[in-house]
Amino acid sequence: MRIVIAEDDPLLREGLALLLRAESLDVVATTDNADAFLAAVDQHRPDTAIVDVRMPPTHTDEGIKAAVEARRRHPDLAVLVLSAYVEQAFATVLLHAGGHRIGYLLKERVGRVEQFLDALHRVAGGGTAIDPVVVAELLKRSHAGNTLHALTPRELEVLALMAEGLGNTAIAQQLVVTHGAVHKHIRNIFAKLDLDPASTADRRVTAVLHYLNANCKS
Repeated sequence: MRIVIAEDDPLLREGLALLLRAESLDVVATTDNADAFLAAVDQHRPDTAIVDVRMPPTHTDEGIKAAVEARRRHPDLAVLVLSAYVEQAFATVLLHAGGHRIGYLLKERVGRVEQFLDALHRVAGGGTAIDPVVVAELLKRSHAGNTLHALTPRELEVLALMAEGLGNTAIAQQLVVTHGAVHKHIRNIFAKLDLDPASTADRRVTAVLHYLNANCKS
């Protein structure tokens, strides 16, 4: 896996590079601003980018804008965004830019090496990985008036775990239910959100987008 890192904190940036190289992953460039990041992506054509949300010069949303632009230029690029805070709107913006191969983690997750690497590999493999803390915040903001009002509490739980990027087996283990029960809940979620099985879009990703978008507007 070839990786570009965009992080303005030099300690975290070099720490990430050391960690990934120790895992035999190829860090082809490290950058500290959005322009340098985009140039590195264009030059090296990495498989995956790890991007800080807030970077110079304003430290607001340069990173998220750069991540979206990188995906526009290179649609197959996997992007794992790191943030110091729960910023639900940024997760929604990134997912709307193209649902596959996207991750959004809090920086504290980097210190939990196994979880961080699991999220990185999940995103690089074509999945999504949304930080459980972000998902928990979204759940708190869920209201009956949004597009998820038809879902049962259990279906919302399943959708929240889908938003984290968990597969059916992991969801079954988390909720202590059978694999068949999870499959049934997901089938119901797709039906209630009117997600056409004939659609070319990934229904899991589309369902997560419904979830994030509805809660960010709540």
